[in-house]
Amino acid sequence: MPEFGSWGADWWKPVVFVLVAGHLTNICVTLFLHRSQTHRSVVFHTIVEMPMRVWLWLTTATKTKEWVACHRKHHAFADREGDPHSPVVEGLRNILLKGAFYYRNAVRQPGMLDKYGKGTPNDWIERHLLDKRSNMGIFLMLAINIWLFGWFIGPVVWGIQMIWIPFWAAGIVNGVGHALGYRNHDVKDESRNITPIAIIIAGEELHNNHHADPHSAKFAHRWFEFDIGWMYIKLLSLFGLAEVKYARVGAHVRVAE
Repeated sequence: MPEFGSWGADWWKPVVFVLVAGHLTNICVTLFLHRSQTHRSVVFHTIVEMPMRVWLWLTTATKTKEWVACHRKHHAFADREGDPHSPVVEGLRNILLKGAFYYRNAVRQPGMLDKYGKGTPNDWIERHLLDKRSNMGIFLMLAINIWLFGWFIGPVVWGIQMIWIPFWAAGIVNGVGHALGYRNHDVKDESRNITPIAIIIAGEELHNNHHADPHSAKFAHRWFEFDIGWMYIKLLSLFGLAEVKYARVGAHVRVAE
């Protein structure tokens, strides 16, 4: 076990920690919150799902029911009045800078969670810890960071973790993903694929593909596209830790696995 603040002595350790932790957070968002809970395209074994839920509690304070409800409503009203976070409706600059506020306003709307958040976990740990005490996780993460990196660098690392998802998810995916990039599919909304190599945001870069087939666990649709989230799902499937319910194969064919 490291001594108090010892990881803060070398400049590269906080950098590596932020990048690895951020990647884990992105993976948990796309695999658990998005592909599994929102669209039901994949089911994970408890020994995989529970660590993802706890990690999101530590790094984002996200409540599953709220995230799912907001994203389902986004699909129901994509890029038209009623979309919780559309750059077409609200402007790209507003979504980039204030995307998290649009999310918060959406989940507070009366009846929102009951209508769009059905089917999310309601077990003991969700009711009594992950939901009811959602902010406890991020403060525990702050304590961990201070222990690892010290009183100065620890809070800096924690601050980056706290803005990680608001920046990448609320800003880049919901903003840039509906404004800039290329399109494989002529869908009714303005969704775009930000880049064909989808690694940084764990596959969410292929946003137009996702809007064309929301229930597919696989976001890559063309031979040159790579979805790292799908790679993780396939690896977990090899060990019986993930069961794909629906995935797209090729440009037009969808299959259950």
